[in-house]
Amino acid sequence: MSFAGKHAIVTGGGSGIGAALCRALDLAGAHVLCTDIDERAAGDVVSTLGPRARAARLDVTDSAAVQSTVDDVVARSGRLDLLFNNAGIVWGGDTELLTLDQWNAIIDINIRGVVHGVAAAYPQMLRQGHGHIVNTASMAGLTAAGQVTSYVATKHAVVGMSMALRSEAVPRGVGVLVVCPAAVETPILDKGSVGGFVGRDYFLQAQGGKPYDADRLARDTLRAIEKNKAILVKPSVAHAQWLLARAAPTLMNRLAMRFVGDQRSRQVAGSPPGTVDTG
Repeated sequence: MSFAGKHAIVTGGGSGIGAALCRALDLAGAHVLCTDIDERAAGDVVSTLGPRARAARLDVTDSAAVQSTVDDVVARSGRLDLLFNNAGIVWGGDTELLTLDQWNAIIDINIRGVVHGVAAAYPQMLRQGHGHIVNTASMAGLTAAGQVTSYVATKHAVVGMSMALRSEAVPRGVGVLVVCPAAVETPILDKGSVGGFVGRDYFLQAQGGKPYDADRLARDTLRAIEKNKAILVKPSVAHAQWLLARAAPTLMNRLAMRFVGDQRSRQVAGSPPGTVDTG
């Protein structure tokens, strides 16, 4: 695939992975609609891009707004080539501290937000006979460790949804890719705590080193689209963890229990709750 002249929508494009995707698409010659619930953040990203890029406010929990955004791109260009369902949040901390409102918020954004994107874009892509849907999941969608239980649940759902949709879509001309990175240098590393959870410590300890660069992940993602890959797992240490989880799930669970116990011992109770946009 050449991205020159293609029309793309990126959700959660105001920061992190979403902003990096917008930059990579713009550099590759695509027309990019950078959307975010924070319209100013989306505008700041677009201000660094070329004339083919636009910004818009989009709340992915609003199905009508997602549909309207897709319809607007199709009305302007006659098609939608690429949809990046990237917006998301995370809660970190012991599961019993999460409120039902927090559970509902992460389900609404991380799962229903992707559903809304698929429901709006997939029928259009089938009608036009081509397109590509890219869903940002996480290593948390392939492996499981506590203190990010709600995040793990939603990202497993995104991986399953993506792989199931791909089995329908590819024979009909529409690609589906699910992106499963470990710790990426985004706001997720520094925010989003309940009861003393320290995100940067947690995610970097899980990865065993430095965070992966968001722009590098965006370039990896475009290459994966070009190759029509089903799943992208980065960096290499994450790929090794995924293989271990598949080969020895019981061992991986014991390692996860040890890891969570170590993390809990590092934490200080009483931190205020918060959320973070992982886009």
